[in-house]
Parts: sequence; structure tokens; C-alpha cells
Amino acid sequence: MGSRTDPIADVDVILTKPDGSSETQTTAEDGKFSFTVTEPGDYLVGVDPDTLPKGSELRPPANTALEGPDGALKVNGVTLGKSYAATLTVRAAGFDDSTSKLDEFLQSAVNGIRLGLLLALASIGLSLIYGTTGLSNFAHAEQVTLGGMVGYGLVNVAGLPLLIGGIGVVLICAASGYAQDRVIWQPLRRRGLGLTQLMIVTIGLSLAMQYAFQFFVGAATKRVVVDNATVRTFGPVLITDRSLAAMGISIVVLLAVGYGLLRTRIGRATRAVSDNPALAQASGIDTDKVIRLVWTLAMGLAGLSGILYALVVNGIKWDTGLQILLLLFASVTLGGLGTAFGALLGSLVIGLVVELSPLVIPGDFKYAAALLILILLLLVRPQGLLGRAQRVG
Repeated sequence: MGSRTDPIADVDVILTKPDGSSETQTTAEDGKFSFTVTEPGDYLVGVDPDTLPKGSELRPPANTALEGPDGALKVNGVTLGKSYAATLTVRAAGFDDSTSKLDEFLQSAVNGIRLGLLLALASIGLSLIYGTTGLSNFAHAEQVTLGGMVGYGLVNVAGLPLLIGGIGVVLICAASGYAQDRVIWQPLRRRGLGLTQLMIVTIGLSLAMQYAFQFFVGAATKRVVVDNATVRTFGPVLITDRSLAAMGISIVVLLAVGYGLLRTRIGRATRAVSDNPALAQASGIDTDKVIRLVWTLAMGLAGLSGILYALVVNGIKWDTGLQILLLLFASVTLGGLGTAFGALLGSLVIGLVVELSPLVIPGDFKYAAALLILILLLLVRPQGLLGRAQRVG
């Protein structure tokens, strides 16, 4: 595989400090950036992958440890003084004209499947909420951010093991979904508020959560795990252990959700409420309990998506949910509104389009490409990939 090692500019470089806070600098034309470190401790230098050119990686790797006891720091094996302005250079080691297009395709496809699986964890819950209540929840993406923020608090701040912290994230986020339905959505439904009014409430809740994240956690990127990730090589494909674990967990959880919807009594009741709430209630199904369960499950899945997303992209910010909100709605709409399996299929398609499109168009337009695919498909199949056609009029 051919490669290049030219300095690159306009890359956001993130310094994660021992207390979990971070500072961001942008590389200059010569690829250089600098941070001033005044306290001893373990530091980590990483980058925002969205700011890298197409097909680029970093040499040294994206996460470079700065560490050293007794008032000294170490950068790439060089011991520095306690107070030091670290100046490093970001160089791209990506695909060039001699690189096989198949290698580029395989790497991008794996990245797309990874993104699609993480989107699916959140979009399935979003689709179930729409199917059972008819509500488009614009605050759902903030639950993804909440998962990453709670993970940061439990693992980085409280010092819990990652596995225990991850379980805690799912339980806390699921409890928040239960509380939301009990305190907000069920009372509003009983008062007969229309779907448009409820949707406006979700927009207000989304803004409130974003401001709460900034107030309590701050606007900087927060990392759940500060240690370096191990990179594995499978032929031309490079992927970290965390990404492999995130993909494996996502697949297992999605299979479990699918089994629950198809084979369990509560899953069949959920599908019945989604198909026809009035008929389901007339047949003896407690629709309020089913809807509350859907809110609980949806928020738990969104929280799991959030902590896995934070591990894969090396951090979470107050506006992370806002950045992926359109991708979530595109996944749900592409697969078919209200269908959980459609949301899964739509998420995989959107993930692949986002990661594969930079092979033929500039990387800045990759999200626009996903939305363009959505528009083109809806022109041909308005109900989505797995949705059912409805007669209007």
C-alpha cells in the first residue's frame, strides 16, 4: 500500500488532561500544534477524526501518551520538564494514487458498518417510540449524549471499571426514560395534546438537555477512557479493539432486541400497539404499560449507543447528539417509520453511505450524501425500505 507523510493543516487536536478535561488546538499550515503543560500527570493527545482528510490516519497514532512522574512529562519517549510547551507535527499517512481502490473500499465499509451499528442502537428506540405513540422525539439524540456523559462520570470521574460503568449507563438512561414517560409524556397524552404540540415539547427538552450538559460538564470534549486503544490489522483494514468490542456488543444487543420483539409476549404486544393502538387496547393490552416499557428500552439503548460512540470516536461533547440527530431520523425514515427492523436496515445503509461517499466526493459532503440517498429512495418508495404503503385520501 502506498502512503504519504505530508503535514496537514486545519486538524483539531485534543489534549486530554489527568482530570478528564480537555483543550483543543488546530494545526497550522505546517501541521504543527502546541500545548502548554504546567502540571505533572498523564496526558493524551488525540484528534477529531472528522477534521482529517479522506482516508487519513496519524503517524504517530491518533492517541499519543504524554506521561511521567515527579514533575516530568514524556512525549514519544523524550522526557520534558514540568512546564513545557509541547510542539508536535500532525502528518497524514493515508491512501494515495498507488493504493488499491479495493483497500480503500474495505476500510471505509468496515467504518460504515461500525457507524451503522451504533446508529441502530439509538434509531431502533426512536422508531419504536414513533410506532407506539406517533411522536417524533427530537430529544432522542440528547439521550445518546447523556449516555456518553454518564459514562464519563462513572468511569473517568468515579473510577468504576468500564464494564460496570457501562452497565450503570444503561440502567441510569433506562430509568430516565421511565421517568420521562411518567412525569412528562403520559400526563400530556392524557390531557389530549396533539402530536405537533408534543413534538415542540421534545425540541424544548432537547435544548434544555444541551444547556444542562454545558452547565454541569462543560463544553470541552470528555473522554470515557483516557488510555490508548490497541489497533488491530486485518489485511488492509485497521480497527481498534474498542471498535471491535463496540461492534460485537451492538450486534448482540440488536439480536436480543429482535428476539424480544418477535418471540416474547411483551414484544408481540409492542408490535400490536405499533400496528393499531386502538385495536390493541380493545383486545385487553395495557397500552400505557407498553408505551412506558418502550420509552425505558429506547432510552437504555440510546445510552448504550452513547457510551460506545464515545469510546469509538475518543470522546463526547455537549453537542454530539445534535451532530447525529439528522442521521438518526434519516435511518428511521429510510427504513420505514415505526418499524424497528427498518430502523436497523436504514442505519446500516446510512452508515455505509456516510463512510463510503468520501471515496467519490469531498468528505465535507458525506452527511449531505446520506440525506440525498434518503430523498431519492423516498421518491421511489415513500414508505421506506420496510414500511407499509398507506393510501391517502
